[in-house]
Amino acid sequence: MSQTIVTSSVIAPDAADSVDSVMEAPATTSSTDLRRVRSNPDYWYPVAWSRELKRGKTIGTRYAGQPIALVRPMDGKVFALEDRCAHRQVPLSLGKVSGEAVQCCYHGWAYGRSGRCIDVPYLGKGKLPNGVRTYPCREQDGLIFIFPGDPAKADSVPFPKLGSVADPAYKTRRFGEKVNCHYSFMHENLMDMNHQFMHSKQMGQMKPRFLGGRDEPLLVEARYSFARTGGKQPWGETFIFGERRDASEKYAHKDVMTIRTEYPYQTLRIATGDEPPVMDLWIVYVPQDADEKTCRVFGLLSIRRPKLRAVLDLAWPFLVAFTERIFREDRDIVELEQAAWQELGGDHNQEVFPVINMLRRLLVRGGIPMDQGKPT
Repeated sequence: MSQTIVTSSVIAPDAADSVDSVMEAPATTSSTDLRRVRSNPDYWYPVAWSRELKRGKTIGTRYAGQPIALVRPMDGKVFALEDRCAHRQVPLSLGKVSGEAVQCCYHGWAYGRSGRCIDVPYLGKGKLPNGVRTYPCREQDGLIFIFPGDPAKADSVPFPKLGSVADPAYKTRRFGEKVNCHYSFMHENLMDMNHQFMHSKQMGQMKPRFLGGRDEPLLVEARYSFARTGGKQPWGETFIFGERRDASEKYAHKDVMTIRTEYPYQTLRIATGDEPPVMDLWIVYVPQDADEKTCRVFGLLSIRRPKLRAVLDLAWPFLVAFTERIFREDRDIVELEQAAWQELGGDHNQEVFPVINMLRRLLVRGGIPMDQGKPT
């Protein structure tokens, strides 16, 4: 993990108390191209949904170019191995699960959860070759995590808190797909509420107000409230808040949205006063290729159930459709940002919003240079 020490500070809103008022600071410059910063592997990352891996089966997945085979025995916990047989380097994820081991589909070499080769059908037990790399693995709340970095650190690195997914007062949607961009574009997109302009067709015209936040070594947080300035409240938002709202002063800046990047995870919560959040999002962007120009999103979107619990169940398809449209717009725009980065040969962004500049510095501190720790 990064050992950089940065003074913690509180981001206070300007007297004008609006997003516009904190945008007067000049754009920051840095010698580091954020899009060339690799994610730090010394954290727990989800690499698959539990539902993807059936009992007695194995699947292949990736973290930053590293091929990983996830194995679920008929009895026992999931384990993770390098997805290459030590013999001919073919994927173990194409193999057969046998007891607490997986057999390569080519010659039947078998590997246990320790990664050791435990059987070669045509070789004596005393002459077994070396095995393959194994990854610390943990399954939690419908997600399968691995620790792709130094395995000696796995027990000391805190496991992420997955929002409200385990709270029966909430209904959770598990979502995500592959996005063709560097993970940093996704962090910036969620943190920056100025881009609600892009979602005006889906959400109407919204004016955010910046309420302050925090800037710490591995954490950046921003708080916002909103006022509707035009358009109607979308039905998806109606189901989240449990009521129909108009553009009157009664509903302006009633709720507070808190967005946090606590490296390498992000959260977004919407709450009214001291009440529990009506929406609680936990999300992470897991690099897929060795150059980290693509990522797979794993999101847990939890909505607090109203008193009439069945209402949310009935409204769920509409809420899913609404969030899908929002995510599609976000995905399309960050992929355009990635394409521009590639065409220009580097990061030419002129960022003026202080919150995003603090976030960018955080991602540089938390990550590692592209020429270090590249998977082999």
